[in-house]
Amino acid sequence: MGSEAVVEKPRRRTESKALRRQQLIDSTIDSIAKRGFAETTLADVAAGAGLSRGIVNFHFESKEQLLIETLRHLSEEYRRNWQKALDRAGKSPIEGLLALIDADFDPAVCNRKKVAVWYAFWGEAKSRPTYLKLCADRDEAYSQMMRAMIADLVQEGPYPGVDPDLVVTGIAAMTDGLWLDVLLTPKTADRKQSIACVRLFLSGLFPRHLKQDGSLVTDPERSAP
Repeated sequence: MGSEAVVEKPRRRTESKALRRQQLIDSTIDSIAKRGFAETTLADVAAGAGLSRGIVNFHFESKEQLLIETLRHLSEEYRRNWQKALDRAGKSPIEGLLALIDADFDPAVCNRKKVAVWYAFWGEAKSRPTYLKLCADRDEAYSQMMRAMIADLVQEGPYPGVDPDLVVTGIAAMTDGLWLDVLLTPKTADRKQSIACVRLFLSGLFPRHLKQDGSLVTDPERSAP
């Protein structure tokens, strides 16, 4: 009985510490989305989390450390989101590719608040190597997975002359622009329409696998148009 209590107390302290850190990170995201990057202060973060300034200083040595951990949290959340989407998808390259596209517009990561914070960090990344690396790592892992699926798709088609690297670049340009719509015109931005737009682009490249309406070609022989 006594040993169980000894184990339970450290566990609760650890859980409490993780909870406080997450509250502060969530509050930082809220503050950046509301006030902007430069105007966010530790006092704003503490007030938004309903915690004291001392708690912020206990968990994070400086505002810069808090910002780095916030960006790290967003990067990890983004990675988990598309990995879960892949786990639920079928095993074919086209199903995996569509799962990645859908994941990019999942409301959990593609909402006005999160997109505003991402753009804030991207704006700072050019002069802050740590931010640049975290942003680059996020994009690189996603792009590498997408490129591998597109390369398999090109071979499966076959689609001679289709360059996987150019396709990845094209998809990235489209999704970046569509994310910007979420930030600038949130009332008219539509996730389903955004996904349909990317699928239309892909259907022109991979007609044996996708119809123009974005639905999968079910014919096992995948006759070309």
